[in-house]
Amino acid sequence: MASSVRFSISIAGLAVAGILLASSPAPQSAAHPDGVLLDDGFAITNQTVIDRCSRCHEVDDGGRMSRISWLRKTPEGWQTSIRRMMALHGARLDQADAVEIVRYLANEQGLAPEELRPGMFEIERRSDDHDWDGDSDVEYTCIQCHSMGRVMTQRRTKDEWGLLIDTHRALYPLSDWQAFRYTGPASEQDDPRHPMERAINYLSDVYSLETAEWSAWAATKRPARLAGTWTISGHEPGKGPMYGTMTVTADPSDPDVFTTSTSYVFAESGEQVQRSGRSMVYTGYQWRGRSNPGGSDELREVMFLERDQQKMWGRWFRGDYDELGPDVSMTRASGGAVVAGVYPRALIPGSSTDVTIYGAGLSAAGDLDFGAGVTVGSAQTTNDGTLRVRLQVAADADMGGRDLFTSGTIAAGAIVIHDGVDRIAVTPGPTTSRVGGASFPKGYQTFDAWGYNDGPDGQPDTEDDLELGRVDASWHLEEYAATYGDDDIDFVGELRQDGTFVPAADGPNPERSGLRNNIGDVWVVATHGSGDAELSARAHLVVLPPLYMRWEPWAEIDTGRRPIGDGQ
Repeated sequence: MASSVRFSISIAGLAVAGILLASSPAPQSAAHPDGVLLDDGFAITNQTVIDRCSRCHEVDDGGRMSRISWLRKTPEGWQTSIRRMMALHGARLDQADAVEIVRYLANEQGLAPEELRPGMFEIERRSDDHDWDGDSDVEYTCIQCHSMGRVMTQRRTKDEWGLLIDTHRALYPLSDWQAFRYTGPASEQDDPRHPMERAINYLSDVYSLETAEWSAWAATKRPARLAGTWTISGHEPGKGPMYGTMTVTADPSDPDVFTTSTSYVFAESGEQVQRSGRSMVYTGYQWRGRSNPGGSDELREVMFLERDQQKMWGRWFRGDYDELGPDVSMTRASGGAVVAGVYPRALIPGSSTDVTIYGAGLSAAGDLDFGAGVTVGSAQTTNDGTLRVRLQVAADADMGGRDLFTSGTIAAGAIVIHDGVDRIAVTPGPTTSRVGGASFPKGYQTFDAWGYNDGPDGQPDTEDDLELGRVDASWHLEEYAATYGDDDIDFVGELRQDGTFVPAADGPNPERSGLRNNIGDVWVVATHGSGDAELSARAHLVVLPPLYMRWEPWAEIDTGRRPIGDGQ
Protein backbone atom coordinates (compact mmCIF):
# COMPACT_ATOMS: atom_id res chain seq x y z
CA MET A 1 0.00 0.00 0.00
CA ALA A 2 1.35 3.42 -0.90
CA SER A 3 2.59 5.61 1.92
CA SER A 4 0.03 8.23 0.95
CA VAL A 5 -2.82 6.07 2.27
CA ARG A 6 -4.77 7.93 4.93
CA PHE A 7 -6.02 5.85 7.84
CA SER A 8 -7.07 6.75 11.35
CA ILE A 9 -7.76 4.22 14.10
CA SER A 10 -9.75 5.37 17.11
CA ILE A 11 -9.24 3.26 20.22
CA ALA A 12 -11.17 4.96 23.00
CA GLY A 13 -9.87 8.25 21.62
CA LEU A 14 -6.18 7.40 21.67
CA ALA A 15 -3.57 8.38 19.10
CA VAL A 16 -0.40 6.45 19.82
CA ALA A 17 3.19 5.26 19.10
CA GLY A 18 5.40 2.07 18.67
CA ILE A 19 7.12 -0.17 16.07
CA LEU A 20 6.72 -3.56 14.37
CA LEU A 21 7.84 -4.89 10.98
CA ALA A 22 6.77 -7.58 8.59
CA SER A 23 7.56 -11.27 8.61
CA SER A 24 10.91 -12.82 9.39
CA PRO A 25 11.80 -16.24 10.79
CA ALA A 26 10.65 -16.79 14.36
CA PRO A 27 13.44 -16.10 16.86
CA GLN A 28 14.86 -19.22 18.44
CA SER A 29 14.49 -19.55 22.20
CA ALA A 30 17.70 -19.44 24.16
CA ALA A 31 18.59 -22.59 26.12
CA HIS A 32 18.94 -22.35 29.88
CA PRO A 33 21.78 -24.43 31.43
CA ASP A 34 19.10 -26.69 32.93
CA GLY A 35 17.66 -27.32 29.48
CA VAL A 36 14.54 -25.21 30.02
CA LEU A 37 13.68 -22.94 27.09
CA LEU A 38 13.64 -19.21 27.78
CA ASP A 39 11.74 -16.51 25.86
CA ASP A 40 9.48 -19.19 24.45
CA GLY A 41 7.10 -16.71 22.87
CA PHE A 42 3.34 -16.21 23.15
CA ALA A 43 0.87 -18.47 21.37
CA ILE A 44 -1.65 -16.34 19.48
CA THR A 45 -5.21 -17.51 20.08
CA ASN A 46 -7.23 -14.61 18.65
CA GLN A 47 -8.61 -15.60 15.28
CA THR A 48 -8.73 -12.05 13.94
CA VAL A 49 -5.00 -11.63 14.62
CA ILE A 50 -4.31 -14.94 12.90
CA ASP A 51 -6.53 -14.20 9.90
CA ARG A 52 -5.32 -10.64 9.33
CA CYS A 53 -1.62 -11.02 10.17
CA SER A 54 -0.60 -14.51 9.06
CA ARG A 55 -0.10 -13.44 5.44
CA CYS A 56 3.22 -12.00 6.56
CA HIS A 57 3.71 -13.45 10.04
CA GLU A 58 4.18 -17.20 9.86
CA VAL A 59 2.38 -19.37 12.41
CA ASP A 60 4.37 -22.28 13.82
CA ASP A 61 3.17 -25.56 15.31
CA GLY A 62 2.90 -23.97 18.75
CA GLY A 63 0.60 -21.19 17.53
CA ARG A 64 3.32 -18.58 17.71
CA MET A 65 3.52 -15.92 15.01
CA SER A 66 6.87 -14.67 13.76
CA ARG A 67 7.87 -11.37 15.31
CA ILE A 68 4.51 -10.80 17.03
CA SER A 69 4.88 -13.59 19.58
CA TRP A 70 8.16 -12.24 20.90
CA LEU A 71 7.02 -8.72 21.78
CA ARG A 72 5.17 -6.97 24.59
CA LYS A 73 3.94 -3.38 24.27
CA THR A 74 1.43 -0.81 25.43
CA PRO A 75 -1.77 -0.22 23.43
CA GLU A 76 0.06 2.73 21.88
CA GLY A 77 2.87 0.49 20.65
CA TRP A 78 0.54 -2.09 19.14
CA GLN A 79 -1.57 0.56 17.42
CA THR A 80 1.43 2.08 15.73
CA SER A 81 2.49 -1.40 14.66
CA ILE A 82 -0.78 -1.65 12.77
CA ARG A 83 -0.34 1.79 11.28
CA ARG A 84 3.09 0.82 10.05
CA MET A 85 1.85 -2.44 8.59
CA MET A 86 -0.80 -0.55 6.65
CA ALA A 87 1.47 2.28 5.53
CA LEU A 88 4.50 0.21 4.51
CA HIS A 89 3.45 -3.40 4.01
CA GLY A 90 0.06 -3.35 2.36
CA ALA A 91 -1.97 -4.65 5.28
CA ARG A 92 -5.69 -3.90 4.92
CA LEU A 93 -7.80 -3.68 8.05
CA ASP A 94 -11.12 -2.12 8.86
CA GLN A 95 -11.73 -0.20 12.07
CA ALA A 96 -13.29 -3.08 14.00
CA ASP A 97 -10.48 -5.51 13.18
CA ALA A 98 -7.79 -2.99 14.10
CA VAL A 99 -9.42 -2.27 17.46
CA GLU A 100 -9.79 -5.98 18.23
CA ILE A 101 -6.17 -6.74 17.34
CA VAL A 102 -4.76 -3.94 19.48
CA ARG A 103 -7.02 -4.88 22.35
CA TYR A 104 -6.04 -8.54 22.27
CA LEU A 105 -2.31 -7.90 22.01
CA ALA A 106 -2.30 -5.14 24.66
CA ASN A 107 -4.18 -7.41 27.06
CA GLU A 108 -2.22 -10.60 26.45
CA GLN A 109 1.19 -9.14 25.55
CA GLY A 110 1.22 -5.86 27.41
CA LEU A 111 3.24 -4.46 30.30
CA ALA A 112 2.80 -5.06 34.02
CA PRO A 113 2.05 -1.96 36.13
CA GLU A 114 5.55 -2.01 37.61
CA GLU A 115 7.04 -2.12 34.12
CA LEU A 116 4.98 0.74 32.71
CA ARG A 117 5.17 3.13 35.67
CA PRO A 118 8.66 4.57 34.83
CA GLY A 119 7.63 5.10 31.20
CA MET A 120 4.24 6.72 31.75
CA PHE A 121 5.62 10.11 30.71
CA GLU A 122 5.81 8.80 27.14
CA ILE A 123 2.21 7.61 27.10
CA GLU A 124 1.00 10.82 28.76
CA ARG A 125 2.61 12.86 25.93
CA ARG A 126 4.64 14.96 28.32
CA SER A 127 7.03 17.43 26.73
CA ASP A 128 9.47 17.16 29.62
CA ASP A 129 12.03 14.37 29.81
CA HIS A 130 12.67 11.69 32.39
CA ASP A 131 15.52 10.86 34.74
CA TRP A 132 17.42 8.01 33.09
CA ASP A 133 19.59 6.02 35.46
CA GLY A 134 20.68 3.36 32.97
CA ASP A 135 23.61 3.10 30.54
CA SER A 136 24.24 6.64 29.25
CA ASP A 137 25.82 5.37 26.02
CA VAL A 138 22.72 3.33 25.24
CA GLU A 139 20.56 6.34 26.00
CA TYR A 140 22.62 8.48 23.64
CA THR A 141 22.24 5.88 20.89
CA CYS A 142 18.44 5.90 21.15
CA ILE A 143 17.60 9.54 21.85
CA GLN A 144 19.13 10.80 18.62
CA CYS A 145 15.72 10.15 17.08
CA HIS A 146 13.15 9.60 19.84
CA SER A 147 12.74 9.67 23.60
CA MET A 148 13.81 6.80 25.83
CA GLY A 149 10.15 6.40 26.65
CA ARG A 150 9.72 4.66 23.31
CA VAL A 151 12.24 2.09 24.45
CA MET A 152 11.05 1.79 28.05
CA THR A 153 7.50 0.88 27.01
CA GLN A 154 8.49 -2.25 25.06
CA ARG A 155 9.76 -5.70 26.01
CA ARG A 156 11.54 -8.01 23.56
CA THR A 157 13.86 -10.98 23.29
CA LYS A 158 17.48 -10.33 22.39
CA ASP A 159 16.79 -11.48 18.84
CA GLU A 160 13.89 -9.06 18.61
CA TRP A 161 15.93 -6.12 19.87
CA GLY A 162 18.44 -6.97 17.17
CA LEU A 163 15.73 -7.12 14.51
CA LEU A 164 14.42 -3.77 15.71
CA ILE A 165 17.85 -2.25 15.11
CA ASP A 166 17.82 -3.81 11.63
CA THR A 167 14.43 -2.22 11.04
CA HIS A 168 15.81 1.20 11.93
CA ARG A 169 18.75 0.74 9.60
CA ALA A 170 16.47 -0.31 6.76
CA LEU A 171 13.90 2.47 7.15
CA TYR A 172 16.28 5.24 8.25
CA PRO A 173 19.71 4.56 6.67
CA LEU A 174 21.24 7.71 8.15
CA SER A 175 20.82 6.22 11.62
CA ASP A 176 23.88 4.06 10.97
CA TRP A 177 26.17 7.08 11.00
CA GLN A 178 24.14 9.22 13.36
CA ALA A 179 24.03 6.73 16.21
CA PHE A 180 24.47 3.03 15.44
CA ARG A 181 28.00 2.62 14.13
CA TYR A 182 31.44 3.97 14.93
CA THR A 183 33.02 5.85 12.08
CA GLY A 184 36.59 5.75 13.40
CA PRO A 185 38.97 2.83 13.88
CA ALA A 186 37.79 0.36 16.51
CA SER A 187 41.21 0.52 18.13
CA GLU A 188 40.49 4.12 19.15
CA GLN A 189 37.31 3.19 21.01
CA ASP A 190 37.18 2.23 24.68
CA ASP A 191 34.66 -0.46 23.74
CA PRO A 192 35.24 -1.93 20.25
CA ARG A 193 31.57 -2.90 19.85
CA HIS A 194 29.35 -0.65 17.77
CA PRO A 195 26.83 1.38 19.81
CA MET A 196 23.99 -0.70 18.39
CA GLU A 197 25.61 -3.92 19.64
CA ARG A 198 25.99 -2.47 23.12
CA ALA A 199 22.37 -1.32 23.02
CA ILE A 200 21.09 -4.77 22.02
CA ASN A 201 22.92 -6.46 24.89
CA TYR A 202 21.79 -3.88 27.41
CA LEU A 203 18.16 -3.68 26.32
CA SER A 204 17.72 -7.44 26.11
CA ASP A 205 18.87 -7.66 29.71
CA VAL A 206 16.94 -4.70 31.19
CA TYR A 207 13.83 -4.87 28.99
CA SER A 208 13.56 -8.59 28.39
CA LEU A 209 10.43 -10.38 27.19
CA GLU A 210 10.05 -12.60 30.23
CA THR A 211 10.05 -10.86 33.61
CA ALA A 212 8.86 -11.69 37.11
CA GLU A 213 6.64 -8.60 37.04
CA TRP A 214 4.79 -9.70 33.93
CA SER A 215 4.44 -13.31 35.10
CA ALA A 216 2.88 -12.12 38.36
CA TRP A 217 0.53 -9.63 36.68
CA ALA A 218 -0.54 -12.04 33.92
CA ALA A 219 -1.64 -14.49 36.58
CA THR A 220 -3.88 -11.98 38.39
CA LYS A 221 -5.04 -9.45 35.76
CA ARG A 222 -8.75 -9.23 35.14
CA PRO A 223 -11.28 -6.65 33.91
CA ALA A 224 -11.27 -3.56 36.12
CA ARG A 225 -14.38 -2.87 38.20
CA LEU A 226 -14.64 0.90 38.12
CA ALA A 227 -18.36 1.73 38.14
CA GLY A 228 -19.29 4.46 40.58
CA THR A 229 -18.25 7.99 41.51
CA TRP A 230 -14.65 9.18 41.54
CA THR A 231 -13.36 12.48 42.89
CA ILE A 232 -11.04 14.54 40.71
CA SER A 233 -8.06 16.58 41.82
CA GLY A 234 -5.88 18.13 39.15
CA HIS A 235 -3.83 21.04 37.91
CA GLU A 236 -3.73 22.63 34.46
CA PRO A 237 -0.84 24.98 33.68
CA GLY A 238 -2.14 28.49 33.13
CA LYS A 239 -5.43 27.74 34.92
CA GLY A 240 -4.47 26.29 38.27
CA PRO A 241 -6.11 23.66 40.49
CA MET A 242 -9.27 21.83 39.38
CA TYR A 243 -11.67 19.71 41.44
CA GLY A 244 -14.76 17.69 40.66
CA THR A 245 -16.24 14.26 40.14
CA MET A 246 -16.52 11.65 37.42
CA THR A 247 -19.34 9.12 37.28
CA VAL A 248 -18.18 5.89 35.64
CA THR A 249 -20.77 3.52 34.20
CA ALA A 250 -19.87 0.00 33.07
CA ASP A 251 -20.91 -1.19 29.61
CA PRO A 252 -23.07 -4.28 30.25
CA SER A 253 -21.91 -5.83 26.98
CA ASP A 254 -18.17 -5.32 27.47
CA PRO A 255 -16.30 -5.55 30.80
CA ASP A 256 -13.42 -3.35 29.58
CA VAL A 257 -15.55 -0.44 28.32
CA PHE A 258 -17.01 2.43 30.37
CA THR A 259 -18.97 5.62 29.76
CA THR A 260 -18.20 8.71 31.83
CA SER A 261 -19.92 11.88 32.97
CA THR A 262 -17.51 14.44 34.40
CA SER A 263 -18.00 17.75 36.17
CA TYR A 264 -15.22 19.92 37.58
CA VAL A 265 -14.38 23.51 38.40
CA PHE A 266 -11.18 25.54 38.15
CA ALA A 267 -10.92 26.84 41.69
CA GLU A 268 -9.18 30.13 40.89
CA SER A 269 -11.55 31.36 38.19
CA GLY A 270 -14.71 29.46 39.08
CA GLU A 271 -14.97 28.15 35.50
CA GLN A 272 -17.32 25.15 35.39
CA VAL A 273 -16.66 22.28 32.96
CA GLN A 274 -18.97 19.43 31.94
CA ARG A 275 -17.72 16.48 29.94
CA SER A 276 -19.04 13.14 28.72
CA GLY A 277 -16.96 10.38 27.26
CA ARG A 278 -16.08 6.77 26.73
CA SER A 279 -13.05 4.77 27.79
CA MET A 280 -11.47 1.35 27.55
CA VAL A 281 -9.19 -0.25 30.12
CA TYR A 282 -6.37 -2.37 28.68
CA THR A 283 -4.34 -4.99 30.51
CA GLY A 284 -6.53 -4.54 33.57
CA TYR A 285 -5.17 -1.10 34.53
CA GLN A 286 -4.44 1.12 31.49
CA TRP A 287 -7.29 3.65 31.09
CA ARG A 288 -7.58 5.16 27.61
CA GLY A 289 -10.46 7.53 27.00
CA ARG A 290 -11.86 10.44 25.07
CA SER A 291 -14.29 13.05 26.40
CA ASN A 292 -16.45 15.50 24.44
CA PRO A 293 -15.41 13.71 21.23
CA GLY A 294 -15.48 15.83 18.10
CA GLY A 295 -15.84 19.09 20.01
CA SER A 296 -13.39 21.97 20.17
CA ASP A 297 -12.74 21.03 23.81
CA GLU A 298 -12.10 17.31 23.18
CA LEU A 299 -9.60 15.71 25.54
CA ARG A 300 -7.76 12.39 25.44
CA GLU A 301 -7.44 10.59 28.78
CA VAL A 302 -4.43 8.48 29.71
CA MET A 303 -4.69 7.09 33.24
CA PHE A 304 -2.90 4.52 35.38
CA LEU A 305 -5.19 2.48 37.64
CA GLU A 306 -3.49 1.41 40.86
CA ARG A 307 -3.70 -2.25 41.89
CA ASP A 308 -6.21 -1.57 44.67
CA GLN A 309 -8.57 0.01 42.08
CA GLN A 310 -9.15 2.90 44.48
CA LYS A 311 -6.96 5.49 42.76
CA MET A 312 -6.13 6.54 39.19
CA TRP A 313 -3.70 9.14 37.96
CA GLY A 314 -2.44 10.44 34.64
CA ARG A 315 -2.90 13.21 32.16
CA TRP A 316 -5.65 14.54 29.90
CA PHE A 317 -4.52 16.33 26.75
CA ARG A 318 -6.06 17.91 23.69
CA GLY A 319 -4.80 15.60 20.98
CA ASP A 320 -4.28 18.33 18.40
CA TYR A 321 -1.78 19.97 20.75
CA ASP A 322 -0.58 17.26 23.14
CA GLU A 323 1.29 19.77 25.28
CA LEU A 324 -1.98 21.36 26.50
CA GLY A 325 -4.02 19.74 29.25
CA PRO A 326 -4.18 18.95 32.98
CA ASP A 327 -2.52 16.45 35.29
CA VAL A 328 -5.28 14.51 37.04
CA SER A 329 -5.62 12.25 40.09
CA MET A 330 -8.84 10.40 40.90
CA THR A 331 -10.02 8.65 44.07
CA ARG A 332 -12.97 6.30 44.31
CA ALA A 333 -15.84 7.64 46.42
CA SER A 334 -17.22 4.47 47.97
CA GLY A 335 -19.70 5.86 50.48
CA GLY A 336 -17.48 7.65 52.97
CA ALA A 337 -16.14 11.18 52.81
CA VAL A 338 -13.39 11.91 50.28
CA VAL A 339 -11.54 15.24 50.23
CA ALA A 340 -10.17 16.18 46.82
CA GLY A 341 -8.72 19.50 47.93
CA VAL A 342 -9.18 22.84 49.69
CA TYR A 343 -9.03 26.28 48.06
CA PRO A 344 -7.54 28.65 48.92
CA ARG A 345 -4.98 26.47 50.59
CA ALA A 346 -2.39 28.97 51.86
CA LEU A 347 -3.57 30.91 54.93
CA ILE A 348 -1.99 33.69 57.01
CA PRO A 349 -1.89 33.68 60.86
CA GLY A 350 -4.47 36.05 62.31
CA SER A 351 -6.70 35.83 59.22
CA SER A 352 -10.34 34.86 58.75
CA THR A 353 -10.85 33.21 55.36
CA ASP A 354 -13.69 31.53 53.49
CA VAL A 355 -12.43 28.32 51.91
CA THR A 356 -14.10 25.67 49.73
CA ILE A 357 -13.63 21.99 50.49
CA TYR A 358 -14.00 19.85 47.36
CA GLY A 359 -14.74 16.15 47.33
CA ALA A 360 -17.61 13.71 47.86
CA GLY A 361 -19.68 12.60 50.85
CA LEU A 362 -18.94 15.84 52.71
CA SER A 363 -21.33 17.19 55.33
CA ALA A 364 -21.52 20.52 57.10
CA ALA A 365 -22.79 18.63 60.14
CA GLY A 366 -19.67 16.49 60.28
CA ASP A 367 -16.61 17.11 62.39
CA LEU A 368 -14.12 19.41 60.63
CA ASP A 369 -10.72 19.52 62.31
CA PHE A 370 -7.75 21.38 60.79
CA GLY A 371 -5.53 21.00 63.83
CA ALA A 372 -4.16 23.35 66.45
CA GLY A 373 -4.54 27.06 65.83
CA VAL A 374 -7.33 26.77 63.24
CA THR A 375 -10.94 27.31 64.29
CA VAL A 376 -13.85 26.26 62.09
CA GLY A 377 -16.65 28.82 61.95
CA SER A 378 -19.72 28.54 59.74
CA ALA A 379 -19.97 25.60 57.32
CA GLN A 380 -22.47 25.22 54.50
CA THR A 381 -23.04 22.45 51.94
CA THR A 382 -23.60 23.76 48.41
CA ASN A 383 -25.68 22.27 45.61
CA ASP A 384 -22.63 20.71 43.97
CA GLY A 385 -21.68 18.82 47.15
CA THR A 386 -18.79 21.04 48.20
CA LEU A 387 -18.45 22.71 51.59
CA ARG A 388 -18.00 26.44 52.16
CA VAL A 389 -16.25 26.97 55.48
CA ARG A 390 -15.04 30.01 57.41
CA LEU A 391 -11.62 29.37 58.96
CA GLN A 392 -10.06 31.53 61.66
CA VAL A 393 -6.30 31.14 61.99
CA ALA A 394 -4.86 32.20 65.34
CA ALA A 395 -2.24 34.93 65.30
CA ASP A 396 0.22 32.64 67.07
CA ALA A 397 -0.53 29.54 64.97
CA ASP A 398 2.56 27.56 64.05
CA MET A 399 3.58 27.67 60.42
CA GLY A 400 3.33 24.49 58.36
CA GLY A 401 0.89 22.10 56.77
CA ARG A 402 -2.37 21.07 58.41
CA ASP A 403 -4.21 17.81 57.81
CA LEU A 404 -7.99 17.94 57.59
CA PHE A 405 -9.93 15.33 59.57
CA THR A 406 -13.59 14.93 58.65
CA SER A 407 -16.11 12.11 58.77
CA GLY A 408 -13.51 9.48 59.51
CA THR A 409 -11.05 10.43 56.76
CA ILE A 410 -7.84 12.47 56.75
CA ALA A 411 -6.70 14.75 53.93
CA ALA A 412 -2.95 15.24 54.40
CA GLY A 413 -1.64 18.78 53.94
CA ALA A 414 -5.09 20.18 53.15
CA ILE A 415 -4.00 23.71 54.08
CA VAL A 416 -0.71 25.40 54.86
CA ILE A 417 -0.16 28.27 57.30
CA HIS A 418 2.57 30.76 56.40
CA ASP A 419 3.65 34.34 57.08
CA GLY A 420 4.21 35.43 53.48
CA VAL A 421 5.66 34.53 50.09
CA ASP A 422 9.44 34.59 50.40
CA ARG A 423 10.30 33.47 46.87
CA ILE A 424 8.73 32.23 43.67
CA ALA A 425 9.77 29.71 41.04
CA VAL A 426 8.74 29.32 37.40
CA THR A 427 7.61 25.90 36.21
CA PRO A 428 8.51 24.07 34.14
CA GLY A 429 12.19 24.87 34.56
CA PRO A 430 14.45 24.80 31.49
CA THR A 431 12.16 23.73 28.66
CA THR A 432 11.44 24.00 24.94
CA SER A 433 8.90 25.23 22.42
CA ARG A 434 8.75 24.92 18.62
CA VAL A 435 8.04 27.47 15.92
CA GLY A 436 5.32 26.54 13.45
CA GLY A 437 1.96 27.44 12.04
CA ALA A 438 2.99 27.86 8.38
CA SER A 439 3.99 24.37 7.28
CA PHE A 440 4.26 22.56 10.62
CA PRO A 441 2.28 22.68 13.87
CA LYS A 442 3.47 24.97 16.62
CA GLY A 443 4.72 23.60 19.92
CA TYR A 444 3.32 25.72 22.75
CA GLN A 445 4.55 25.97 26.33
CA THR A 446 2.62 27.15 29.40
CA PHE A 447 4.30 28.44 32.55
CA ASP A 448 3.17 28.83 36.16
CA ALA A 449 4.60 30.84 39.05
CA TRP A 450 4.72 28.93 42.37
CA GLY A 451 5.09 30.60 45.73
CA TYR A 452 7.27 29.36 48.59
CA ASN A 453 7.74 30.30 52.21
CA ASP A 454 11.15 29.72 53.79
CA GLY A 455 9.53 27.83 56.66
CA PRO A 456 10.31 27.89 60.40
CA ASP A 457 14.08 28.08 59.91
CA GLY A 458 13.78 31.17 57.68
CA GLN A 459 16.27 29.74 55.19
CA PRO A 460 15.45 29.15 51.50
CA ASP A 461 15.80 25.79 49.80
CA THR A 462 15.77 23.72 52.97
CA GLU A 463 13.62 20.78 53.97
CA ASP A 464 11.13 22.84 55.97
CA ASP A 465 10.24 25.19 53.07
CA LEU A 466 6.48 25.49 52.50
CA GLU A 467 4.99 25.20 49.02
CA LEU A 468 2.10 27.66 48.78
CA GLY A 469 0.77 26.79 45.32
CA ARG A 470 0.28 28.91 42.23
CA VAL A 471 0.51 32.67 42.76
CA ASP A 472 -0.54 35.63 40.62
CA ALA A 473 2.21 36.91 38.37
CA SER A 474 2.86 39.22 35.47
CA TRP A 475 4.91 37.77 32.63
CA HIS A 476 7.51 39.03 30.17
CA LEU A 477 10.47 37.82 28.12
CA GLU A 478 14.11 38.83 28.48
CA GLU A 479 16.99 38.15 26.16
CA TYR A 480 19.17 35.16 26.94
CA ALA A 481 22.40 36.71 25.77
CA ALA A 482 24.46 33.96 24.19
CA THR A 483 26.26 36.11 21.58
CA TYR A 484 27.02 39.79 21.00
CA GLY A 485 23.97 41.55 19.59
CA ASP A 486 21.69 38.62 20.36
CA ASP A 487 18.20 39.44 19.05
CA ASP A 488 16.22 36.23 19.63
CA ILE A 489 13.64 38.03 21.75
CA ASP A 490 12.49 39.99 18.69
CA PHE A 491 11.65 36.89 16.67
CA VAL A 492 10.92 33.77 18.73
CA GLY A 493 7.34 34.60 19.75
CA GLU A 494 5.22 36.20 22.48
CA LEU A 495 4.38 35.44 26.10
CA ARG A 496 0.78 35.96 27.15
CA GLN A 497 -0.26 37.10 30.60
CA ASP A 498 -1.73 33.68 31.38
CA GLY A 499 1.80 32.25 31.11
CA THR A 500 1.33 30.72 27.63
CA PHE A 501 4.23 31.13 25.22
CA VAL A 502 3.07 31.39 21.59
CA PRO A 503 5.98 30.65 19.24
CA ALA A 504 6.48 32.53 16.01
CA ALA A 505 5.91 31.12 12.52
CA ASP A 506 8.22 28.53 11.02
CA GLY A 507 10.20 29.05 7.85
CA PRO A 508 12.98 31.49 6.93
CA ASN A 509 12.20 35.04 8.04
CA PRO A 510 13.21 37.68 5.45
CA GLU A 511 13.20 40.30 8.21
CA ARG A 512 15.90 38.47 10.16
CA SER A 513 19.58 38.64 9.28
CA GLY A 514 20.76 35.71 7.23
CA LEU A 515 17.17 34.74 6.39
CA ARG A 516 17.16 32.67 9.58
CA ASN A 517 14.30 30.80 11.15
CA ASN A 518 12.60 32.32 14.22
CA ILE A 519 14.45 30.15 16.70
CA GLY A 520 16.61 31.02 19.68
CA ASP A 521 16.52 31.15 23.46
CA VAL A 522 15.05 33.61 25.95
CA TRP A 523 14.29 33.97 29.63
CA VAL A 524 10.67 33.63 30.71
CA VAL A 525 10.26 35.96 33.70
CA ALA A 526 7.46 36.02 36.27
CA THR A 527 6.95 38.92 38.69
CA HIS A 528 4.80 38.65 41.82
CA GLY A 529 3.87 41.53 44.10
CA SER A 530 5.09 45.10 43.77
CA GLY A 531 7.38 47.67 45.34
CA ASP A 532 9.60 46.41 48.14
CA ALA A 533 7.63 43.13 48.17
CA GLU A 534 8.21 42.40 44.50
CA LEU A 535 9.58 38.93 43.73
CA SER A 536 10.70 37.55 40.40
CA ALA A 537 11.92 34.28 38.94
CA ARG A 538 12.81 33.05 35.50
CA ALA A 539 13.15 29.92 33.40
CA HIS A 540 15.24 29.25 30.31
CA LEU A 541 13.16 28.64 27.17
CA VAL A 542 14.74 27.28 23.99
CA VAL A 543 12.60 27.80 20.89
CA LEU A 544 13.41 25.02 18.45
CA PRO A 545 12.77 24.40 14.74
CA PRO A 546 9.55 22.56 13.85
CA LEU A 547 9.25 18.85 14.43
CA TYR A 548 10.10 18.06 10.82
CA MET A 549 9.75 14.31 11.24
CA ARG A 550 7.47 12.35 13.51
CA TRP A 551 8.93 8.91 14.15
CA GLU A 552 5.61 7.18 13.65
CA PRO A 553 3.37 6.91 10.56
CA TRP A 554 0.61 9.32 11.51
CA ALA A 555 -1.97 9.80 8.82
CA GLU A 556 -2.69 13.36 9.98
CA ILE A 557 0.85 14.41 10.75
CA ASP A 558 0.39 18.01 9.59
CA THR A 559 -3.39 18.42 9.59
CA GLY A 560 -6.23 18.73 12.05
CA ARG A 561 -4.53 21.14 14.40
CA ARG A 562 -6.68 24.13 15.30
CA PRO A 563 -4.98 27.46 15.97
CA ILE A 564 -4.80 28.38 19.63
CA GLY A 565 -6.99 31.45 20.05
CA ASP A 566 -6.61 34.34 22.43
CA GLY A 567 -7.43 33.45 25.99
CA GLN A 568 -6.77 29.72 25.57
